[in-house]
Amino acid sequence: MSTPSRDRILAQATGNGVVGAHAPLRDIVRALDDELRTAELPDYAGAMNGLQVANRGTVTKVAVAVDASRAAITEAAIWGANLLIVHHGLFWGGAQPLTGVAYDKYRTLFGADIAVYATHLPLDGHAELGNNVRLAHALDLTPGGGFARYKTFDVGVMGEGELPTAELVARVEAFVARYGGAVRTSVEAAGRTTRRWAICTGGGANSETLREARERGIDTLIVGEGPHHTTVEAIEHDLCVVYAGHYATETLGVQALGAWLEQRFGLPWTFLHLPTGS
Repeated sequence: MSTPSRDRILAQATGNGVVGAHAPLRDIVRALDDELRTAELPDYAGAMNGLQVANRGTVTKVAVAVDASRAAITEAAIWGANLLIVHHGLFWGGAQPLTGVAYDKYRTLFGADIAVYATHLPLDGHAELGNNVRLAHALDLTPGGGFARYKTFDVGVMGEGELPTAELVARVEAFVARYGGAVRTSVEAAGRTTRRWAICTGGGANSETLREARERGIDTLIVGEGPHHTTVEAIEHDLCVVYAGHYATETLGVQALGAWLEQRFGLPWTFLHLPTGS
Protein backbone atom coordinates (compact mmCIF):
# COMPACT_ATOMS: atom_id res chain seq x y z
CA MET A 1 0.00 0.00 0.00
CA SER A 2 1.23 3.49 -0.82
CA THR A 3 2.18 5.79 2.02
CA PRO A 4 3.02 9.50 1.77
CA SER A 5 6.43 9.13 3.38
CA ARG A 6 7.47 6.35 1.01
CA ASP A 7 5.93 7.40 -2.28
CA ARG A 8 6.02 11.16 -2.51
CA ILE A 9 8.18 12.75 -5.17
CA LEU A 10 8.20 16.44 -4.37
CA ALA A 11 11.23 17.60 -6.34
CA GLN A 12 11.66 15.36 -9.35
CA ALA A 13 8.92 16.91 -11.47
CA THR A 14 8.74 20.36 -9.90
CA GLY A 15 8.83 23.34 -12.23
CA ASN A 16 10.90 26.37 -11.31
CA GLY A 17 8.05 28.83 -11.22
CA VAL A 18 8.57 32.33 -9.87
CA VAL A 19 9.33 32.88 -6.20
CA GLY A 20 6.40 34.73 -4.67
CA ALA A 21 4.19 34.27 -7.74
CA HIS A 22 0.47 34.17 -7.13
CA ALA A 23 -2.71 34.16 -9.17
CA PRO A 24 -6.43 34.40 -8.44
CA LEU A 25 -8.06 30.97 -8.29
CA ARG A 26 -10.89 32.20 -10.51
CA ASP A 27 -8.43 33.10 -13.29
CA ILE A 28 -6.76 29.70 -13.12
CA VAL A 29 -10.11 27.89 -13.18
CA ARG A 30 -11.27 29.95 -16.14
CA ALA A 31 -8.05 29.20 -18.04
CA LEU A 32 -8.29 25.47 -17.30
CA ASP A 33 -11.97 25.31 -18.22
CA ASP A 34 -11.30 27.05 -21.54
CA GLU A 35 -8.24 24.97 -22.43
CA LEU A 36 -9.85 21.66 -21.48
CA ARG A 37 -13.32 22.51 -22.84
CA THR A 38 -14.70 21.43 -19.49
CA ALA A 39 -18.28 22.61 -20.04
CA GLU A 40 -18.43 21.27 -23.60
CA LEU A 41 -17.17 17.71 -23.37
CA PRO A 42 -19.24 14.83 -21.95
CA ASP A 43 -18.07 12.55 -19.14
CA TYR A 44 -19.30 10.08 -16.58
CA ALA A 45 -21.48 11.62 -13.86
CA GLY A 46 -19.01 10.90 -11.06
CA ALA A 47 -16.23 12.81 -12.78
CA MET A 48 -17.70 16.23 -11.96
CA ASN A 49 -15.05 18.03 -14.02
CA GLY A 50 -13.91 21.48 -13.01
CA LEU A 51 -13.50 23.14 -9.63
CA GLN A 52 -14.67 20.69 -6.97
CA VAL A 53 -13.46 22.53 -3.86
CA ALA A 54 -12.67 26.24 -3.59
CA ASN A 55 -10.09 27.98 -1.40
CA ARG A 56 -9.88 31.54 -0.13
CA GLY A 57 -9.21 32.78 -3.65
CA THR A 58 -5.44 32.85 -4.24
CA VAL A 59 -2.99 30.24 -5.57
CA THR A 60 0.76 30.34 -4.94
CA LYS A 61 1.74 26.65 -5.37
CA VAL A 62 0.19 23.85 -7.41
CA ALA A 63 0.30 20.10 -6.77
CA VAL A 64 -0.86 17.61 -9.40
CA ALA A 65 -1.79 13.95 -8.85
CA VAL A 66 -3.65 11.16 -10.58
CA ASP A 67 -6.13 10.66 -7.74
CA ALA A 68 -7.78 12.86 -5.12
CA SER A 69 -6.75 10.38 -2.46
CA ARG A 70 -6.15 11.07 1.21
CA ALA A 71 -2.43 10.55 0.54
CA ALA A 72 -2.42 13.12 -2.28
CA ILE A 73 -4.28 15.67 -0.19
CA THR A 74 -1.90 15.12 2.72
CA GLU A 75 1.13 15.53 0.47
CA ALA A 76 -0.29 18.66 -1.12
CA ALA A 77 -0.68 20.15 2.35
CA ILE A 78 2.87 19.14 3.35
CA TRP A 79 4.26 20.84 0.25
CA GLY A 80 2.23 23.98 0.93
CA ALA A 81 0.11 23.79 -2.22
CA ASN A 82 -3.18 25.64 -2.27
CA LEU A 83 -4.39 24.07 -5.53
CA LEU A 84 -4.50 20.33 -6.20
CA ILE A 85 -5.23 19.25 -9.77
CA VAL A 86 -6.29 15.62 -10.22
CA HIS A 87 -7.47 13.30 -12.96
CA HIS A 88 -9.82 11.30 -10.72
CA GLY A 89 -11.75 13.64 -8.47
CA LEU A 90 -13.49 13.40 -5.12
CA PHE A 91 -16.95 12.25 -6.16
CA TRP A 92 -16.58 8.94 -8.04
CA GLY A 93 -18.49 7.12 -5.32
CA GLY A 94 -21.43 9.52 -5.33
CA ALA A 95 -22.87 11.17 -2.24
CA GLN A 96 -21.42 9.98 1.05
CA PRO A 97 -21.43 11.16 4.67
CA LEU A 98 -18.46 13.23 5.74
CA THR A 99 -17.18 10.75 8.27
CA GLY A 100 -14.03 8.66 8.57
CA VAL A 101 -11.67 9.01 5.60
CA ALA A 102 -13.99 11.45 3.79
CA TYR A 103 -13.99 13.73 6.83
CA ASP A 104 -10.20 13.54 7.10
CA LYS A 105 -9.82 14.54 3.46
CA TYR A 106 -12.05 17.60 3.69
CA ARG A 107 -10.66 18.62 7.05
CA THR A 108 -7.19 18.70 5.50
CA LEU A 109 -8.39 20.56 2.41
CA PHE A 110 -10.16 23.24 4.41
CA GLY A 111 -7.46 23.48 7.07
CA ALA A 112 -4.70 23.95 4.49
CA ASP A 113 -6.88 26.11 2.20
CA ILE A 114 -6.42 23.74 -0.76
CA ALA A 115 -8.68 24.04 -3.80
CA VAL A 116 -9.31 20.90 -5.90
CA TYR A 117 -9.74 20.89 -9.68
CA ALA A 118 -10.59 17.62 -11.44
CA THR A 119 -10.39 16.80 -15.13
CA HIS A 120 -11.13 13.33 -16.44
CA LEU A 121 -12.05 12.68 -20.09
CA PRO A 122 -11.34 16.28 -21.13
CA LEU A 123 -7.74 15.68 -20.08
CA ASP A 124 -7.58 12.19 -21.57
CA GLY A 125 -8.59 13.50 -24.97
CA HIS A 126 -6.72 16.82 -25.11
CA ALA A 127 -4.71 17.09 -28.32
CA GLU A 128 -1.53 18.38 -26.65
CA LEU A 129 -1.79 17.91 -22.88
CA GLY A 130 -3.79 14.69 -22.86
CA ASN A 131 -2.84 11.38 -21.32
CA ASN A 132 -3.21 9.53 -24.60
CA VAL A 133 -1.17 11.79 -26.84
CA ARG A 134 1.50 12.19 -24.16
CA LEU A 135 1.78 8.43 -23.73
CA ALA A 136 2.11 8.02 -27.50
CA HIS A 137 4.98 10.50 -27.56
CA ALA A 138 6.62 8.83 -24.55
CA LEU A 139 6.58 5.56 -26.53
CA ASP A 140 8.03 7.30 -29.61
CA LEU A 141 4.77 6.85 -31.53
CA THR A 142 3.20 9.48 -33.78
CA PRO A 143 -0.60 9.71 -33.60
CA GLY A 144 -2.41 10.02 -36.91
CA GLY A 145 -5.99 10.17 -35.68
CA GLY A 146 -8.43 9.65 -32.85
CA PHE A 147 -9.66 6.44 -31.25
CA ALA A 148 -12.07 5.33 -28.51
CA ARG A 149 -15.06 7.50 -29.35
CA TYR A 150 -17.09 8.65 -26.35
CA LYS A 151 -20.32 10.35 -27.41
CA THR A 152 -19.02 13.47 -29.20
CA PHE A 153 -15.22 13.13 -29.20
CA ASP A 154 -12.30 10.71 -29.40
CA VAL A 155 -10.67 10.02 -26.06
CA GLY A 156 -7.72 8.01 -27.39
CA VAL A 157 -5.34 8.13 -30.33
CA MET A 158 -4.19 5.77 -33.07
CA GLY A 159 -1.48 5.62 -35.68
CA GLU A 160 0.44 3.52 -38.15
CA GLY A 161 3.98 2.24 -38.45
CA GLU A 162 5.87 -0.99 -38.74
CA LEU A 163 7.85 -2.30 -35.81
CA PRO A 164 8.16 -5.57 -33.95
CA THR A 165 5.42 -5.78 -31.36
CA ALA A 166 7.94 -7.08 -28.84
CA GLU A 167 9.91 -3.86 -29.26
CA LEU A 168 6.80 -1.78 -28.64
CA VAL A 169 5.96 -3.82 -25.55
CA ALA A 170 9.53 -3.29 -24.31
CA ARG A 171 9.02 0.48 -24.66
CA VAL A 172 5.80 0.23 -22.65
CA GLU A 173 7.56 -1.84 -19.97
CA ALA A 174 10.36 0.72 -19.67
CA PHE A 175 7.84 3.55 -19.30
CA VAL A 176 5.65 1.73 -16.79
CA ALA A 177 8.64 0.71 -14.66
CA ARG A 178 9.27 4.39 -13.90
CA TYR A 179 5.83 4.58 -12.30
CA GLY A 180 5.96 1.37 -10.29
CA GLY A 181 3.83 -0.76 -12.60
CA ALA A 182 3.99 -3.93 -14.66
CA VAL A 183 2.82 -4.99 -18.12
CA ARG A 184 0.98 -8.00 -19.46
CA THR A 185 -0.34 -8.78 -22.93
CA SER A 186 -3.33 -10.72 -24.22
CA VAL A 187 -1.20 -12.68 -26.69
CA GLU A 188 2.51 -13.36 -27.03
CA ALA A 189 4.23 -10.34 -28.61
CA ALA A 190 7.21 -12.23 -30.02
CA GLY A 191 7.01 -12.82 -33.75
CA ARG A 192 4.28 -10.22 -34.31
CA THR A 193 4.51 -6.92 -36.18
CA THR A 194 2.62 -3.80 -35.15
CA ARG A 195 1.30 -1.91 -38.17
CA ARG A 196 -1.77 -0.16 -36.74
CA TRP A 197 -1.80 0.71 -33.05
CA ALA A 198 -4.17 2.53 -30.72
CA ILE A 199 -3.96 3.90 -27.19
CA CYS A 200 -6.74 4.39 -24.65
CA THR A 201 -5.32 5.05 -21.18
CA GLY A 202 -6.88 4.10 -17.87
CA GLY A 203 -9.74 1.60 -18.14
CA GLY A 204 -9.38 1.58 -21.91
CA ALA A 205 -10.14 -2.07 -22.64
CA ASN A 206 -13.85 -2.76 -22.99
CA SER A 207 -16.17 -4.31 -25.54
CA GLU A 208 -16.59 -1.01 -27.37
CA THR A 209 -12.87 -0.29 -27.80
CA LEU A 210 -12.16 -3.88 -28.84
CA ARG A 211 -14.95 -3.72 -31.41
CA GLU A 212 -13.62 -0.41 -32.69
CA ALA A 213 -10.13 -1.89 -32.89
CA ARG A 214 -11.38 -4.77 -35.05
CA GLU A 215 -13.36 -2.44 -37.30
CA ARG A 216 -10.36 -0.16 -37.83
CA GLY A 217 -7.77 -2.85 -38.35
CA ILE A 218 -5.85 -2.23 -35.11
CA ASP A 219 -3.42 -5.04 -34.32
CA THR A 220 -1.96 -3.61 -31.06
CA LEU A 221 -4.04 -1.80 -28.44
CA ILE A 222 -2.31 -0.16 -25.47
CA VAL A 223 -4.51 0.44 -22.43
CA GLY A 224 -4.27 0.81 -18.70
CA GLU A 225 -6.56 -2.03 -17.71
CA GLY A 226 -9.72 -3.91 -18.62
CA PRO A 227 -12.00 -6.68 -17.35
CA HIS A 228 -11.13 -10.34 -17.89
CA HIS A 229 -13.49 -10.77 -20.82
CA THR A 230 -11.47 -8.31 -22.88
CA THR A 231 -8.50 -10.67 -22.78
CA VAL A 232 -10.71 -13.53 -23.93
CA GLU A 233 -12.09 -11.42 -26.80
CA ALA A 234 -8.62 -10.22 -27.75
CA ILE A 235 -7.27 -13.77 -27.94
CA GLU A 236 -10.20 -14.88 -30.06
CA HIS A 237 -9.63 -12.04 -32.53
CA ASP A 238 -5.81 -12.20 -32.46
CA LEU A 239 -5.51 -8.70 -31.05
CA CYS A 240 -2.51 -7.84 -28.88
CA VAL A 241 -3.84 -5.81 -25.97
CA VAL A 242 -1.04 -4.36 -23.86
CA TYR A 243 -2.30 -3.83 -20.30
CA ALA A 244 0.06 -1.23 -18.83
CA GLY A 245 -1.72 -0.25 -15.62
CA HIS A 246 -4.40 2.36 -14.98
CA TYR A 247 -2.24 4.57 -12.78
CA ALA A 248 0.93 4.53 -14.90
CA THR A 249 -0.85 5.37 -18.15
CA GLU A 250 -2.53 8.41 -16.60
CA THR A 251 0.42 10.13 -14.95
CA LEU A 252 1.45 12.32 -17.87
CA GLY A 253 -1.60 14.53 -18.36
CA VAL A 254 -1.61 16.09 -14.90
CA GLN A 255 2.13 16.72 -15.18
CA ALA A 256 1.54 18.46 -18.50
CA LEU A 257 -1.09 20.63 -16.81
CA GLY A 258 1.35 21.56 -14.05
CA ALA A 259 3.91 22.69 -16.61
CA TRP A 260 1.20 24.53 -18.56
CA LEU A 261 0.14 26.48 -15.46
CA GLU A 262 3.75 27.34 -14.70
CA GLN A 263 4.17 28.76 -18.19
CA ARG A 264 0.84 30.59 -18.05
CA PHE A 265 0.91 31.94 -14.49
CA GLY A 266 4.50 31.47 -13.30
CA LEU A 267 3.40 29.19 -10.45
CA PRO A 268 5.68 26.49 -8.99
CA TRP A 269 4.22 23.00 -9.17
CA THR A 270 4.98 19.43 -8.18
CA PHE A 271 3.82 15.97 -9.19
CA LEU A 272 2.74 13.76 -6.29
CA HIS A 273 3.68 10.21 -7.26
CA LEU A 274 1.35 7.87 -5.36
CA PRO A 275 1.04 4.59 -7.29
CA THR A 276 -1.97 2.44 -6.58
CA GLY A 277 -0.72 -0.87 -7.93
CA SER A 278 -3.52 -0.97 -10.51
